[in-house]
Amino acid sequence: MIDLDKIVAIDVHTHAEVSCRQPHDDFRPELDEAFAKYFKSDKRPTIQETADYYRERNIAFIMFTVDSEFAVGKRRIPNEEVAEMAQKNADIMIPFASIDPHKGRMGAREARNLIENYGVKGFKFHPTVQGFRPNDRMAYHLYEVIAEYGLPMLFHSGHSGFGSGVRGGGGLRLEYSNPIHLDDVAIDFPDSPIIIAHPSWPWQDEALSVAMHKPNIYIDLSGWSPKYFPKQLVQYANTLLKDRMLFGTDFPLITPDRWIRDFEDADFREEVKPLIMKENAIKMLGLT
Repeated sequence: MIDLDKIVAIDVHTHAEVSCRQPHDDFRPELDEAFAKYFKSDKRPTIQETADYYRERNIAFIMFTVDSEFAVGKRRIPNEEVAEMAQKNADIMIPFASIDPHKGRMGAREARNLIENYGVKGFKFHPTVQGFRPNDRMAYHLYEVIAEYGLPMLFHSGHSGFGSGVRGGGGLRLEYSNPIHLDDVAIDFPDSPIIIAHPSWPWQDEALSVAMHKPNIYIDLSGWSPKYFPKQLVQYANTLLKDRMLFGTDFPLITPDRWIRDFEDADFREEVKPLIMKENAIKMLGLT
């Protein structure tokens, strides 16, 4: 169990980058190369290394892989591996899963198994690399199971490092990650927490509008240093959406050390910082 009094923050956005059960899938290496170039990093810690890193800092974290087997064709890191490592590091780690929505009813069956037998606490979607619009009814088989258990759904939004600079963008469509598509999902699943991941450039205003209108929408602040956040994102984080902003890094692409250092120097109000760093996530995850 996570000691909520001991931890200083909850990072809602970290990635499982290395499997200890299967070798890295080198299929379409141009995407890996472009991703490393875009983020100026090719560091790939193991899950246990990540857990040890966060434990040293008294920061709890959510971790997930990304299942892009349909659109990209790369073999995913097993969801079961992430969940089992979370069980071994239950003092600091919260497991999310990722299932390609194109897997339909089989994906929904997998989700139920992961929730009931592996303790998965939420699900990650990346519309651009999974090749779907979030409001496509094809994905609703999966959403319905997640909603049945009242678990969060986290969606990548905005630009993507995947495919950046590759000929034709590697066939990956940015438009799928416009957060306006989540307006429909929030209507159809009004009791499920829905997290818009990252500052949603170039659709930041769409993300803020959806969050303002739909009370089950949260925004995580991962993927960018806070010193580069759009002005309107900081404005709403300080005021009307202060209860629905979440600390996230995109680790290992951005470390919590760097994010927190830049966050302290950004224009966030002192009374809002504890909400973003921990309290909003505790509420959203139902940890109390």
